[in-house]
Amino acid sequence: MSQFNFRSKQPARTYSGKELQDYKSYKNALEVDFNQRCGYSDSHHDWFGGKRNFQIDHFKPKSVHPELETKYSNLVYACSYVNRAKSNDTGSYIDPCDVDFNSHFYRDELGNIYPVENSEPAKYMYRKLKLYLKRYSIIWMLEQLEIKKEHLWNLIKQHGDQEAKDLYILIDRQYMNHKKQLTAVL
Repeated sequence: MSQFNFRSKQPARTYSGKELQDYKSYKNALEVDFNQRCGYSDSHHDWFGGKRNFQIDHFKPKSVHPELETKYSNLVYACSYVNRAKSNDTGSYIDPCDVDFNSHFYRDELGNIYPVENSEPAKYMYRKLKLYLKRYSIIWMLEQLEIKKEHLWNLIKQHGDQEAKDLYILIDRQYMNHKKQLTAVL
């Protein structure tokens, strides 16, 4: 079985401004620092309706650590599915900015997420955050197709084959229709 990296770009908290009074005010900075992706599932926010539907997770729950509620270093850009699953749980979690998730998670050729065998925190997160859900593999596969489509389009443009361009446009329309339908279901 082939294994693929869990994510291609590591998120990093770079905000260095003053501490804000409302943690929700950090959302724009979090969106950038987390590459518009859920810190835990690595799903792009567009699949969930964009930034307005993404949430801010408190890595250490604010109910247990109220002093960290507005600390940027404790915030994670997260999809609603993962954020709700995590909720106020204080179990064993890996901070997505402090540790390379590729050392703890991987994907198979279908985009399914798996914990690395010797990582107990990854196994815990896999179960608790429901990283096994099919939505995450479907999103990953669609993103891989988008990368391949872009590469193909660049090749077609280089060689100027009109018949290939027409075929690509037809395929792209079908792809976009399927993507719209899947996005509604996700």
